[in-house]
Amino acid sequence: MRLIDTHAHIYSPKFDSDREAVMEAIQEAGVERIYMPNVDVETIDQMFQMEKDYPGRCIPMMGLHPCDVKEDFEAQLQVMKEWLWKRPFAAVGEIGLDLYWDKSFFEQQKIALREQISWAQELDLPIVLHCRESMDETIEIIREMQDGKLRGIFHCFTGNLTQAMQIIEMGFLLGIGGVVTYKNGGLDQVLPHLSIENLVLETDAPYLAPVPFRGKRNTPAYLPYIAERVGDLMQMSAVEVAEATSSNALNLFEKFENEL
Repeated sequence: MRLIDTHAHIYSPKFDSDREAVMEAIQEAGVERIYMPNVDVETIDQMFQMEKDYPGRCIPMMGLHPCDVKEDFEAQLQVMKEWLWKRPFAAVGEIGLDLYWDKSFFEQQKIALREQISWAQELDLPIVLHCRESMDETIEIIREMQDGKLRGIFHCFTGNLTQAMQIIEMGFLLGIGGVVTYKNGGLDQVLPHLSIENLVLETDAPYLAPVPFRGKRNTPAYLPYIAERVGDLMQMSAVEVAEATSSNALNLFEKFENEL
């Protein structure tokens, strides 16, 4: 089974004690590529180290996470922009909006999101969107800025069918992770009505581990559990899900893949 994890913070310090063993388990699970979303200025070096240690397997993005949009966000954005114009990245990400943790910088989050979208448009790169408790607000900005070329992933999609259809109509993919295995995750009401062509798989490791590992450290090695559950909901085999979603991911990140 060929799998691609489109969103994992595998550079996280939570893997420092056993990273080599984790990467071996990931390979054994059939996960060929891990796309790494950046978070802030502090995570860049760790992410680049993973790219160096596991070339062609750990692939970097560049962006400022909405939860890290604080007083100094303009200075952080400048660093992100300098990197994006310096070397290739798979996508501009992880960017977006977050109304779950801290709402005090929400206006700045929107400014940062729009600016980073404009970079993606200029560089012809996909974007990877964080939209926790802010799905409708994120959809509104994407619709406003859609120029016919803007594309990417709504990471950790947990919305309803109406939101899913809006996202698909705008030309974006839905990132499906461990929440699909949760009893009250809600995706059992959505995925049966969608096409596999609109989905990619992700773990968001080390967060949001799927059942039966919920509450523990997540890893891309658990991606087969997500593929299996998606298959159950869409009346497909896990192998079919893996093949289709991997193809979707490679097509989205085609520009970077051609540079590998």
